Amino acid sequence: MMALETTALTAAGIRPGTALDEAVQTRAGIFEMTQDAEASVLRPQDPGPWSHALRAALAARIATLNAEAGLAARYAADAGDFAGLADPGSDGSEQGVTEVVAFMDKVAAKTRDVSGADISALQAAGVADADIVRLCELNAFLAYQIRVIAGLRLMGGVSA
Repeated sequence: MMALETTALTAAGIRPGTALDEAVQTRAGIFEMTQDAEASVLRPQDPGPWSHALRAALAARIATLNAEAGLAARYAADAGDFAGLADPGSDGSEQGVTEVVAFMDKVAAKTRDVSGADISALQAAGVADADIVRLCELNAFLAYQIRVIAGLRLMGGVSA
């Protein structure tokens, strides 16, 4: 894989042949590992109750909540029947994941307000601890990826 084929680098708008591109190439392994992490979180071998399509929809939603329209569109393309969840105006009731959507939104957009009560609400809704961890992994990865993209844009003088 060439480093410039990663989601983060594509979303950041890194142009081939620029000084930033050259700098990125010296750290290609980091970007390849980031791409591998994306695959592990969005398309794991054992997705638990969170299908690949649902994960893509939640990733698109998180990207939208963070004003990353291009990244959101990339993930929404894989959301299938869950595509409606990419819109933060959807509460997840149509898909039966209201509690999950509320939790993911809060973690993505109001991280400081997340508390043990939010985990308890998921547990009360029947979400197993391992599946809560899966949701947190997805949100944590997106937070990392979005920050990497923003940092690369700043370094390259590219606006979102």
